[in-house]
Amino acid sequence: MTDMKHYKLNDGHFIPAIGLGTIGMKGEKGVNELTTAIKAGYRYIDSSTNYNNEGVVGEAIRRSSVPRDELFIASKLPGAAHDYDEAFNRIHESLYRMGIDYFDQYLIHWPLPMQGKYVEAWKALIDAQKLGLIKSIGVSNFLPEHLDKIIEETGVTPAMNQVERHPYFNNKDLVQDNIERGIVVESWSTVGRNLNDLRENEEIAKIADKYGKDNTQVIIRWNLQNGVLPIVKSSNPNHQRGNLDVFDFELTDEELQVLDSLDKGEAGLVEGQDPNEYEEYV
Repeated sequence: MTDMKHYKLNDGHFIPAIGLGTIGMKGEKGVNELTTAIKAGYRYIDSSTNYNNEGVVGEAIRRSSVPRDELFIASKLPGAAHDYDEAFNRIHESLYRMGIDYFDQYLIHWPLPMQGKYVEAWKALIDAQKLGLIKSIGVSNFLPEHLDKIIEETGVTPAMNQVERHPYFNNKDLVQDNIERGIVVESWSTVGRNLNDLRENEEIAKIADKYGKDNTQVIIRWNLQNGVLPIVKSSNPNHQRGNLDVFDFELTDEELQVLDSLDKGEAGLVEGQDPNEYEEYV
């Protein structure tokens, strides 16, 4: 594995260029999967209160021989906790569950505009950052109008926006909008989650064969060359290692365009979740 690259966030902190998604990693099996991933070279671990595995993440951290300050640990605020005081309680609770003193990154999971409290939640993250509970604060699934509102009302621009992005839904306009604001973009559902044919897509496979890679590695590389930080998920040790082995080749402009051309617009959404309509009350 080539040494991990990093992105610099707008708050001055650095974040590993590839993150490990942890959804579905639970119990002792999940701890073992995470421990294996850390040994393989992952340093950025992406979790969420709604994944119900923050204890698992904490146990993997404790079992790892990697010092805490070399790990980048992230979690997310659930929709049920957008009230200012409740947001603070959830941040503390998540820290206690993991057994750590601070998050390297903490995001608002969804804007929930019909609930109308995401500015209040954002203010809680800002204050939690001032108290040292969080190093970098950001959002997830926020559209330009949601970003405008929190920035205008607080003067604080998120360091990160994690959004759905894969070749069947490249979300290109939103990615560019964030980059222009100085916000780093992360991709969730990087290989399409249940759209398993992305892993066998013939157009991507032709490119992968050229470099001696697989489809997933090409998709990860496509994200990196577009300035997007991919969150990848695998419990298989070989796949975990392979997903990091993407720094020894570079896609041509024509190859990047091939992946861009696979976009299906909203028809490519993995679960049809529109950030202006989706209500995550968990």
